Amino acid sequence: MKSRTITQQAEIEQVINSVDVCHIGMVNLEGNPYVLPFNFGYEEGVLYFHSGPEGKKIDIWKHNPSVCVAFSSDYHLRYQHEDVACSWSMKYRSVLIYGKVEEITSLDEKRKCMNIIMKKYSGRDNFEYSMPAIKNVKVFRVIPERIEGKAYGY
Repeated sequence: MKSRTITQQAEIEQVINSVDVCHIGMVNLEGNPYVLPFNFGYEEGVLYFHSGPEGKKIDIWKHNPSVCVAFSSDYHLRYQHEDVACSWSMKYRSVLIYGKVEEITSLDEKRKCMNIIMKKYSGRDNFEYSMPAIKNVKVFRVIPERIEGKAYGY
């Protein structure tokens, strides 16, 4: 069984939309990798996510906004012979998005982006947000500069 590159936009979006959490990789201030899970929304080719108002990731993005966002789904363990370890493998699909984190600061835009995120999890995009809540949440987007997809066993 071989891996294949995912090139069709519909399959890329299917992988992205099928997962509950994405993992965002960045390079910390010491030059080391740093990866965190995030809830997210994805609409019209743009990734949206949110966080609290401060933390290590915020400091990192101020100095280096470049990120790699990972999505993976459809895991299925398989083997050709159950007693031969080398015949075991894992089917999967994965997508990587490379880009730069951009903070959304407009209160109206933050509400819109939060509703995109909430729609992923609730099916609704008409939530209201109190002024303290919307002011204190950090909202970000990543416009993909490059997207890579792989599938193994599918």
